[in-house]
Amino acid sequence: MIGLDMADIDRWSDRVTVILGQNPGPFTGPGTNTYLVGTGPTRILLDSAQGGEAYIDLLERALAEAVDAGNRSARIERIVLTHAHPDHIGGIEDVFERFGIVPVLKKPWPKHDRGLVLEEIGEGAVIRVEGATLRALWTPGHARDHLCFLLEEENALFSGDMVLGAGTTVIPRDGDLGEYLDGLQRLLELDVDLIYPAHGPRITKPEDKIRSYIEHRALRDSQILGVLGDGVDLVSAMVERIYSDVPAFLHTAAGVSVEAHLRRLVDQGAVIRKGQRWSLRR
Repeated sequence: MIGLDMADIDRWSDRVTVILGQNPGPFTGPGTNTYLVGTGPTRILLDSAQGGEAYIDLLERALAEAVDAGNRSARIERIVLTHAHPDHIGGIEDVFERFGIVPVLKKPWPKHDRGLVLEEIGEGAVIRVEGATLRALWTPGHARDHLCFLLEEENALFSGDMVLGAGTTVIPRDGDLGEYLDGLQRLLELDVDLIYPAHGPRITKPEDKIRSYIEHRALRDSQILGVLGDGVDLVSAMVERIYSDVPAFLHTAAGVSVEAHLRRLVDQGAVIRKGQRWSLRR
């Protein structure tokens, strides 16, 4: 996602406005996408980025521009969170300070929830606001608490970090690649028409994108098994071989991804781990 340019505020449909989180970086691309959802005087804010004055100013402008049929500026009714990673939950306090305290809905993950008072939601939860109905789908793997949300009126999916508009999702050390792949298969079977991701542009060919993600992970498995067969047993050395065309500053993240694949291959009985060294099961 390096070099990807996106508008600070963009209206992606009659009921979806995206506000860029102003937190660009090698793993967030141009920044985290946050969304105002609905058509009436009150809206859902989906994710809060990392906060900061620049983001909050944009959010205020987006609310002023989100005028309903009665020519009233919109306000935030509730905040709905995909998961508790800092670039999604970190702006909550700044939103409260500027716009007032509103209910926060998410699947709890207490050690990551910043001590926030939450309205607990999970698989199958339905959240309604004028003009929009969100249905929650529990999709762990990238994060234990990760939820995607089906926007029923558009047959569109807010995918959080499950599917990105550019690049691929990192599975962190407390994630689970097997669960993530199960989640991708589930999303594929939804047959949605559009994906609104947490990073990068909207995805207009969801099936192609999700299939490419699944194929990418299968390729990585094959590459890792190949270098293990060559006797390469350290993650850092595997990264140098497999990611030779990727800038060195991204190799740490690549190592996290390789470890996620290795852990899954251990669970499948194909690989053995001894300390920091990995080998094929003979």
